[in-house]
Amino acid sequence: MWDFKRFSENVALTDEFGSSVCYKELQEENEKLYKAIGRRCLVFSLCQNSLGSIVGYTAFLSNGVVPVLLSSELERELLANLLSVYKPPFVWAPKSNLEELESILEDSESVTDDGSKSNHMEVVYEAYDYVLVQTHYDTEYPLYDELALLLTTSGSTGSPKFVRQSYKNVKSNAEAIAEYLKLDETEKPITTLPMNYTYGLSIINSHLLVGAEILVTDKGLMQKEFWNFFKESGATSFGGVPYTYEMLDKLRFYRMNLPSLRYMTQAGGKITTELHSKFADFAEANGKKFIVMYGQCEATARMGYLPAEYAVSKCGSMGIAIPGGHFELIDESGSKIEAADTTGELVYQGPNVTLGYAEKGEDLLLGDERGGVLQTGDMAKRDADGFYYIVGRKKRFLKIYGNRVNLDETERMIKGHFDGIDVACGGVDDHMYIFLTKEDVDDAVKSFVVSKTKLNPAAFKTVIIDEIPKNDSGKILYKKLENHYKN
Repeated sequence: MWDFKRFSENVALTDEFGSSVCYKELQEENEKLYKAIGRRCLVFSLCQNSLGSIVGYTAFLSNGVVPVLLSSELERELLANLLSVYKPPFVWAPKSNLEELESILEDSESVTDDGSKSNHMEVVYEAYDYVLVQTHYDTEYPLYDELALLLTTSGSTGSPKFVRQSYKNVKSNAEAIAEYLKLDETEKPITTLPMNYTYGLSIINSHLLVGAEILVTDKGLMQKEFWNFFKESGATSFGGVPYTYEMLDKLRFYRMNLPSLRYMTQAGGKITTELHSKFADFAEANGKKFIVMYGQCEATARMGYLPAEYAVSKCGSMGIAIPGGHFELIDESGSKIEAADTTGELVYQGPNVTLGYAEKGEDLLLGDERGGVLQTGDMAKRDADGFYYIVGRKKRFLKIYGNRVNLDETERMIKGHFDGIDVACGGVDDHMYIFLTKEDVDDAVKSFVVSKTKLNPAAFKTVIIDEIPKNDSGKILYKKLENHYKN
């Protein structure tokens, strides 16, 4: 997957506590960990943004072990359910999770043929505050030869549904990202996203490919320690979802003195045009790059990007297909759309389109079910110059008195008009619910949406809630808002 020997003396990982691992040491640690496992099999990897977590991940992918990447903070009941569904022979977990893991595995002890209970777990290796636990489940599911890893689909945490990614998927996508970002071994990206999230993982994959130094921290953008580490270590880049950039805007990021910063990337959903414009203008004025990207876990990570030189002139666009990839738009009948500025479903083709999904242990033996083609479920249009603009999700529409209303577009309109507002839109046909966290703007927001849609005010209801529910990567959890629809 990576050629660590080529960069043997380069520093691969540095954390906020001053510990570091060079590529030669990373290679050695990978070999030790694999020796403790000894074969190709499934392993649950409970992830943090830490040295131990990344060392484990690289060991698995480099040696044919298939990791299921999960948050180390996953709720006990959800983790217990996933363990019972997939029965991994090993779990790679922080030492701090060991007691809880032992308790879960005790509750699910295997019964052997003679009626006795098997030993529920055994610690067989440890390094960098992580432990390798052998589980002793009585079943082990066979694995498809090209299966490399499994990631949760966007927004799901305890669901048994995973995206099956192949070695070709991971490597081709990392190579494409390194190519269009022009990455080399002088880069120092800092972790701002969970590594078990496809975007956060793609940053790790692409930078390890070029021998760069990854600055590892679990601190957030709102913490002083994050920015201290950023400045002291000379971070050259970071990635963020739309919510990340909303927070940076509130932090007055534009006034920060960050001389080492070279570029910023954004993915994980469509950023508002207003916020895109602010960061694009800032980057252009300060000799830095702002690169908007587009992707899905089902395409490993990235499918499209907006070259930095177009960040201002093509503001609002997610750009063009990545190297080796191809976009097209189709209408409701599945016919290809050739005309510019015509909305259709975005279809992507490339070597990074993943194998398909797994929902149970038996699915780990399935082969390639997509054939390199992905219907993204996103509605988009293409301008006369060939740049793509995401309009919204195919299913994120409501019919209001016969009119199709795009919920994503409505959210962006509200955020663009009302400064510093957090909002989510949902509902059922003829009834849109606008969820807000500020009481003093609800009437103004409703009036604004009515004026923009030109529809009867009776179709819109504002709901004040304490906070908009989001997952670790900042994406809104719309399912958690559905209980309000009948109120």
